[in-house]
Amino acid sequence: MTDVRWGIVGPGRIADKVAGDFVHVPHAKLVAVASRSLERAEAFAKQHGIPRAHGSYQAILADPDVDVLYVATPHPQHHAFAKAALKAHKALLIEKAFAATVAGAQELIDLARASRTFVMEAMWTRFQPAVVKVRELIASGAIGELRGLQADLGIVAPTDPEGRFYNLQLGGGAMLDLGVYLISLSQMLFGTHSELSVQGSRSQSGVDVESALILGYPGGVRATLTTSLVTPLPAQARVFGSEGFIDILPRFHHPKDLVVHRKGKPPEPMTLPALGGGYAHELIEVTECLRAGKTESAVMPLADTLAVQRVMNEACERLGVVHAEAP
Repeated sequence: MTDVRWGIVGPGRIADKVAGDFVHVPHAKLVAVASRSLERAEAFAKQHGIPRAHGSYQAILADPDVDVLYVATPHPQHHAFAKAALKAHKALLIEKAFAATVAGAQELIDLARASRTFVMEAMWTRFQPAVVKVRELIASGAIGELRGLQADLGIVAPTDPEGRFYNLQLGGGAMLDLGVYLISLSQMLFGTHSELSVQGSRSQSGVDVESALILGYPGGVRATLTTSLVTPLPAQARVFGSEGFIDILPRFHHPKDLVVHRKGKPPEPMTLPALGGGYAHELIEVTECLRAGKTESAVMPLADTLAVQRVMNEACERLGVVHAEAP
């Protein structure tokens, strides 16, 4: 595969930002967009110079000139569309959260592996140059043995019960929208947890609006994670080691600034900006994986996606929030 031909499904706010980053992605062509509204698809195509606009999701699945689809619909709608796309042998980059339920995520992963079709969760954080540097520093022993993580991410979200933040049918709540970043960071650093505790609260519409999670790992390692739809939290992460710590400065899920604190040495600030709006890096990963004939990303593997989905759903259920996939 020389050039990888991309399509976008769900031309909303995030898709608009992602589309703008294709100029930074070698060997990638954005050739199609699909919406349930042809008018909306055509407006998005005109704005971004996309050759083809489709007025249904089925139409883009039938488009023979599309290799991979970026899926930016609401969380509960990912499962049904992705299932159809995998049956049509379309590779997928699925916006976080990957699915609304563990069962939905598991089914998509099983289908992807059975058909040997590339699928990746769009967790842009893992591909940010600053986060790549954090992994390199840890691997080099810069802060010794990993011991823990503290991280938070919170906003004051619009409280419209029909909007995506407070509507359970749209996958609303802090966990699927914000907590996913925190849990994925912990999964990247420590792997799968052995203990989980959670406290939090729900809105009148039934979604989780705030939560504090503690994930426990072997050897006494802990990740303390806080998320909220009602409090503007700093969005900072601190990774602790036996010989120092690394501050990932706000906003940690798409950072450019780090400060490395090594035992006995002065703080070392580092600045590593992203390309464009920051989405180019995950687009490059998918494009290069497809060009190499890979069916999974080593940086954002499906096993990690499933592990994160399990934490989110278990934590939500302990708070009395049960998510469902859209039909």
